[in-house]
Amino acid sequence: MSPLSRWLGRHMAKLALAPSLIVICIAVYGFIAFTTVLSFTGSRMLPNFNFVGWLQYERLWNSPRWIVAVTNFGLFAVLYIGITTALGLGLAILLDQKVRAEGVLRSIYLYPMSISFIVTGVAWQWLMAPDLGLEKAFHAWGWTSFRFDWIKDEQMAIYCIVIAGIWQATGFVMALFLAALRGINGEIILAAKIDGAGGPQIYRHVVVPALRPAFLTALVVQGHLAIKSYDLVVALTRGGPGYATELPSTFMYGYTFTRNEMAVGAASAVTMLITLAAVIVPYLYSELKNQDAR
Repeated sequence: MSPLSRWLGRHMAKLALAPSLIVICIAVYGFIAFTTVLSFTGSRMLPNFNFVGWLQYERLWNSPRWIVAVTNFGLFAVLYIGITTALGLGLAILLDQKVRAEGVLRSIYLYPMSISFIVTGVAWQWLMAPDLGLEKAFHAWGWTSFRFDWIKDEQMAIYCIVIAGIWQATGFVMALFLAALRGINGEIILAAKIDGAGGPQIYRHVVVPALRPAFLTALVVQGHLAIKSYDLVVALTRGGPGYATELPSTFMYGYTFTRNEMAVGAASAVTMLITLAAVIVPYLYSELKNQDAR
């Protein structure tokens, strides 16, 4: 075998991965760095490199609209991630009992995830519109006192976003947990039953701890979906009424491309990235440390 063949044999995997790594470095980390630089400049419609220090971050946090967006995101993320995780785990446990027509039920639960957020937003906008959806249907059936106008209520509109997001993502979380449940060693559960543990105790002390990697995956994926929920908000409420359902993603897009405040939009994007990293990185570190300890 020639030296070239031996060298290719040793480095073929690296050579195969090199193009993808180069694209990732440029398209992801390169643009993160570029956005960070823009956040310290006076860029408006087009990028410029007139550095102004922390001015754009001061403008960002002095904006009432940004405060509303951050508050809405905190509420949305907590409810969206918490409820989808709980519902997904519950559905996975039910399907793990070898119920009839499991394949059909699994497909039904997973179907919403195959739909784009735009389609989900439009469908739920129709359902929640008082003059088109549920309220009109109940009135037609004789329940004239029924009211469901959350989508037009500044205090309740954000919960419309939560409902639509939960509907779309719960099936995906269920699939994650169901796969993890099917991967648990049955001998461990059998040993717990022999020791006298009941169903709730088995799930609490054996099954749920074994699902920690699935919880980590669900947290990361759902945190990512919550951050990039721009299209769902635009399709469902367009950020309204007023800017009552503004989220950081819609704020960033609006300031960057509609109001021609590119530097403020970049500052909001960097703030979102730092917040997400502050939540996920310690959790990832803890999980990896626990795996090394085992």
